[in-house]
Amino acid sequence: MPYPQERPRRTRRTEALRRLVRETALAPDDLVWPLFAVPGQRVRNAVKSMPGVFQLSVDELTAEAQAGYDAGVRSVILFGVPEAKDPVGSGAYADDGIIPRAVRALKQALPDLLVMTDVCMCEYTDHGHCGVLKPPRAGGPGQDLGVDNDLTLPLLAREAVAHARAGADVVAPSDMMDGRVAAIRQGLDAAGFDEVPILSYAAKFAGAFYGPFRDAAESAPVEGPGIPRDRKGYQMDPANWREALREVALDVAEGADMLMVKPAIPYLDVVRLIRDRFDLPLSAYHVSGEYAMIKAAAERGWIDGERVMLETLLCCRRAGADFILTYGAKDVAGTLTGRRR
Repeated sequence: MPYPQERPRRTRRTEALRRLVRETALAPDDLVWPLFAVPGQRVRNAVKSMPGVFQLSVDELTAEAQAGYDAGVRSVILFGVPEAKDPVGSGAYADDGIIPRAVRALKQALPDLLVMTDVCMCEYTDHGHCGVLKPPRAGGPGQDLGVDNDLTLPLLAREAVAHARAGADVVAPSDMMDGRVAAIRQGLDAAGFDEVPILSYAAKFAGAFYGPFRDAAESAPVEGPGIPRDRKGYQMDPANWREALREVALDVAEGADMLMVKPAIPYLDVVRLIRDRFDLPLSAYHVSGEYAMIKAAAERGWIDGERVMLETLLCCRRAGADFILTYGAKDVAGTLTGRRR
């Protein structure tokens, strides 16, 4: 039986041919490195559930960002753990809070580094939720608390403005409150930061992959009377893709400049759906659980961790992500550039 005239294997024969016809590329400029800022000096606390990830005081964070920059990482996103927490997350929007301090230090040490900041309340509230909780109803059963969406919006706007005032290049709301992009855009514009773009966590799912992050950010919901046990009341149901498109459309209409899907690999179908329907820059967040699984399997010798990480991030790009947030950014960039440290 004769073969068809076209034989795809012809272009796979050598590495030079494979590189020539390769459809998707992964480069250091595609990576954003999440970093965790904590109070103190010379603090470098290893996060046990995330090998290679640390809670860092501002001085150590600046040194770590320099190491990443030298490896080829040009963008970071900051998460903060405050000195103290309270019901309204006041540390989130304080001008002298942990994130504004970290932003100022980074911009002074590395002016060309792109500094993004996560805008949310969960690290700063004593109950661990992404907004202010509703007060219990008089005579109510005590189980009726939830996040007060509209009361949270002005606080998120204040947080974004505090970050922009410190020098943040991009603010990234991850709270999943309705109307947060519009509130933040209005707050930034009114404060004179109309050129600061918003990267919206537009499709953030209430999945099971966030546990190690909550160790690092100390942001897990606490148990208590009337406090929701999880964030399913405002993050998205993993079963829904049409809802993701509606969420994205709303954020675009409210003024988002860039979009995100979180987590990444289990939701690459959603990445592709959004890529096909919207033309804004799109990112995928390769989250802590995804990262930790690769690290754990590599430590046991079950996989080649470096190759699996590269393939995983390449698949995010192939699905349509313009850039990727990943805890492996420094190592991956170093591998890609040959400057691994």
